[in-house]
Amino acid sequence: MNVPNKKEYTLPFFGRDLVFTVSDLAGQANAAVIGKYGETHVLVTAVMGKDDRPSDFFPLSVDYEERFYAAGKIIGSRFVRREGRPSDLAVLSGRLIDRSVRPLFDDRLRREVQVVVTVLSYDEENDPDFIALTTASLALAISNIPWRGPIGGVRMLFDGTEHVVNPTNAQVLAVAGKENVFEAFFSGTENKINMIELGGLDASSQSVQDAFTKAHAEIQKLVAFQKKIVSEIGKPKTEVAMMTFDLAQVADVRAHIWDALNKELFIENKQDRDAKTKEIKDELFAWAQEKMYEPKMLEHVWEALVNEIVHQHALEEEKRVDGRALDQIRPLYATVGLFPRLHGSALFMRGQTQALAVTTLAAPGSEQMVETMEGSSKRRFMLHYNFPPYSTGEVKRLGTPGRREIGHGALAEKALRSVIPTQEEFPYTIRVVSEVLSSNGSSSMATTCAATLSLMDAGVPIKKPVAGIAMGLMTWQGIDLSNTRSEYKVLTDIQGPEDHYGDMDLKVAGTRDGINAVQMDVKIEGIDAEIFSRALAQAQKARFEILDVIAKELSAPRTKLSPFAPLIMSLSIKPYQIGGVIGSGGKVINGMIEKFGLISIDIDDNGQVFVTGSDHEHVAAAVEYIRNITHEYEVGEIIEGSVIKLLEVGAIVDLGGGKDGMVHVSEIQNGFVKSPSDVLKVGDMVRAKVIRVEENGRIALSIKALSGGDTHEGARSGENRRPRE
Repeated sequence: MNVPNKKEYTLPFFGRDLVFTVSDLAGQANAAVIGKYGETHVLVTAVMGKDDRPSDFFPLSVDYEERFYAAGKIIGSRFVRREGRPSDLAVLSGRLIDRSVRPLFDDRLRREVQVVVTVLSYDEENDPDFIALTTASLALAISNIPWRGPIGGVRMLFDGTEHVVNPTNAQVLAVAGKENVFEAFFSGTENKINMIELGGLDASSQSVQDAFTKAHAEIQKLVAFQKKIVSEIGKPKTEVAMMTFDLAQVADVRAHIWDALNKELFIENKQDRDAKTKEIKDELFAWAQEKMYEPKMLEHVWEALVNEIVHQHALEEEKRVDGRALDQIRPLYATVGLFPRLHGSALFMRGQTQALAVTTLAAPGSEQMVETMEGSSKRRFMLHYNFPPYSTGEVKRLGTPGRREIGHGALAEKALRSVIPTQEEFPYTIRVVSEVLSSNGSSSMATTCAATLSLMDAGVPIKKPVAGIAMGLMTWQGIDLSNTRSEYKVLTDIQGPEDHYGDMDLKVAGTRDGINAVQMDVKIEGIDAEIFSRALAQAQKARFEILDVIAKELSAPRTKLSPFAPLIMSLSIKPYQIGGVIGSGGKVINGMIEKFGLISIDIDDNGQVFVTGSDHEHVAAAVEYIRNITHEYEVGEIIEGSVIKLLEVGAIVDLGGGKDGMVHVSEIQNGFVKSPSDVLKVGDMVRAKVIRVEENGRIALSIKALSGGDTHEGARSGENRRPRE
């Protein structure tokens, strides 16, 4: 690649070269790096704003930009041939990078930082996420932006027998859907893993833990490679003023509310707890106003104190805000069939977290067409997650799903995707919508549980039920990153302050036989293999408890679909017959839909036909009609049909499906027949034998061949044979 003033760094990595190029390109950014792996290239820029923002949080944004040209495609709307809003896949890739780099920023930073990943070239074999994450890490590391990296990340595949690092897409597809197989992405520093995404079917805890260990060994190599580059071309980090406050004032505020917070923060009921803490906070602000203390300082100290108290009580006393044991789940409740007209519905509650899941079944043609840089595909199983503001007792504008909603829905869909029946087993398009009615920790895992029940209530023959749980972590580093104490506590079913202030959010979903999905974020540097192993063990115990509740409500999918669900019948035809079923301009297929009152007729390229309607008799009749259209008659075959027309030379018999055959006058009966009307009349039902099928599709029939007489199978059409005189 010829670019001005380039410096190139290469690391052989699992059969391909990992190449970083730093040059004058995008030179106005704080740093810009082009990363290459295989023939996949990404440009990553990192920019920090010039001034602090008056916000209560660190303003980091990570944008992942797909470019269709990267895959040599021109797609999108017919009228707007350019990229639009990011695809769900791009949103998830951006979140993956964000969740990996964010913990290594000082959260007191108030300058905007934006990381932009632009995929320049995609070879359809090497995952852009791997090169995007590692390149983003290097861009931040060599820039003058304050950041505690670098980090690395690798894609992992367990194919049932061995762990493969950075597999190609072909390797992943070859084993997709098999039991005890999973694909994962791990990222982290040289010491810890700080982000996990995993999806599969019934993966064993041991194989997942082994992937964690192997991935971290490779991440350490990537970090060492980046550190070498940083030592050569890295810029000195800018001294940015962090948010600080008068230490005497902080100590005064701390002393004023410490005892009250320690007492009132530990109340089982969330509403009562919120009411009590609000009283303390209101009193604090009134007291501080007389002292002319800055409101921003009060908010900061309040957050820091709640964080410290929640951590200390968990670490020193194993005490949680609602009084539960560390491995105890909140009360569970499940019910199905809430609304009779829906195809399937379920409500799942875990404490104050409530998810209402609704399943809708539709014809195969209702699949979602997905067009992204990485390829075009169809989705026949969709899970959508809605998080309205009332679920947290807030008033906000309702709008389109944000990154959080897309991410939570994708996680629940990943957990369930591998248990969805194939199209051959269940030809419906399936959509599940989760309405989060109340949220107090891990609504995505409540969605997974509710969706399982909803699918079974709808009669979808899922392979087995799936449940999920969120695990938390308390460490001394969660209070102070410089703390060296190694004690930690793993919490089952985090909620409220544990979710907001805790150090880890590890969601694990699966069946009784193994793990289907894992997602992990942290607020500290990361976790080690010991913590991960303990968390998986506690998650399995909780998952089995939840599966018991699910089984008690509905132990297996219903054997009958809702009467309001569409009926689908299928048949197979030969691919070359598809045109005949569709007809010129869709005349035949549209005529059938109208004639039989159908919802749709969908035909796959392989000749699989799906007939969808609301009435069984009409759907069955349409299927029979298509069978007749596509039936290929053979000599010797016996048919039944009605006479629909009489000619001088013979009779036309209806074969069904728009086809007919001709009985020549000589083939009506033994002996001489002068005119077909002497023996037959329109409307007569006759049985006949196929004696010839011509290349143009004409079919010659014989009635007399079934009476034991001469079949004349070799006779030519139109020949009127007479007995000798």
